[in-house]
Amino acid sequence: MRRGRVMLAALFCAITLAACEPALETGGGTLGDIDGTEATSDIARTFDNAMAVIPGARGEAPTVGRLNGDEVQARLRRGPRLGYPTVLYLHGCNGYGTLKVLEELGARGFAVIAPDSFARRYRPLQCSAWFQSGGQNVFVYDFRLTEVAYTLHRLKQVPWVDPNRLFLYGSSEGAVAAALYRGYQFKARVLTHWTCHGSSFVRGLSPYTMEPVLALVGADDPWYAAAKTAGQQGHCGVFFAGRPRSRSLVLDGVGHAIYDDPRNVTTIADFLAAEAGRISAAK
Repeated sequence: MRRGRVMLAALFCAITLAACEPALETGGGTLGDIDGTEATSDIARTFDNAMAVIPGARGEAPTVGRLNGDEVQARLRRGPRLGYPTVLYLHGCNGYGTLKVLEELGARGFAVIAPDSFARRYRPLQCSAWFQSGGQNVFVYDFRLTEVAYTLHRLKQVPWVDPNRLFLYGSSEGAVAAALYRGYQFKARVLTHWTCHGSSFVRGLSPYTMEPVLALVGADDPWYAAAKTAGQQGHCGVFFAGRPRSRSLVLDGVGHAIYDDPRNVTTIADFLAAEAGRISAAK
């Protein structure tokens, strides 16, 4: 009986301590905080800790860093102009990797917000970089789609984002989520390192919108070209019917490192710049 009382007391202490866990700090008003409760939630951390690119002022280089970091916050306090065309970028299953394309977009006047999926307290890997294979935790795609919806929710309160010039860009695991997202808020999508083929729950593109899509994948990408990924070979273009100004590029002689060729970076930036310009001209 005494042992039982000790165990109950220990359990009560554990619950009490968990309830008193200090709230995580988040960024200031420039991030568009919602309220004290939401700003410390698990999903909120993916936005508060996002990688951000803010265009420079008067010929300056863009500012690149964490949205809640000192450098980006200092840039925001200097007052970015209103209404940047904005790219919501979804990183791959191992994180951000290179930022070459995001930096190029910033140099061209785009703001970029890239939610940090790994900022969650619990966020399992669904892929193995060592074996170059995925599908280990397929419910992770639900995580990623939630991050898209939540980021859009927060961006409504960010004055330097143009809500009429939003673009969705995903790489690898992030491209799966970008392809499947059902919302209508984006004017174009970019998908890299993904074929749009595979099991039924990841195959294809969202049928609910018909915005332009640019897709790039290496013909020799080891994540998809090997026999172990049977069913994932191909490219996204077979799902482009009815989508204007869409292109699917299968890059001959290229593996997973498509950004090593600056021409591919330029192709992506040119596509988004053209779509942003088209919207501006139509106003």
